[in-house]
Amino acid sequence: LYYLVLNVALYAAMAMDKTRAVKNRRRIPEKTLFLMAVLGGGIGGFVGMFTRHHKTKHIVFYVVYGITTVMHILLWFLLWGKIIFV
Repeated sequence: LYYLVLNVALYAAMAMDKTRAVKNRRRIPEKTLFLMAVLGGGIGGFVGMFTRHHKTKHIVFYVVYGITTVMHILLWFLLWGKIIFV
């Protein structure tokens, strides 16, 4: 449930930032988007990038979303693997 909520929140933040960018309004800081990815929302960030065509030219978003997604998948397997095998 945690990951679902966080990924939906990052997707919504990406969509909102895209709308604000088009309307030339106050934007969501990139560090906020990165923090949400570090907390576990990387997949939502990727979905937001490609469905909203937002931040797709910025390599740093691919790197941060990719690394944090892999990191959380590995963390999830490490935690659940220990519980299963203990």
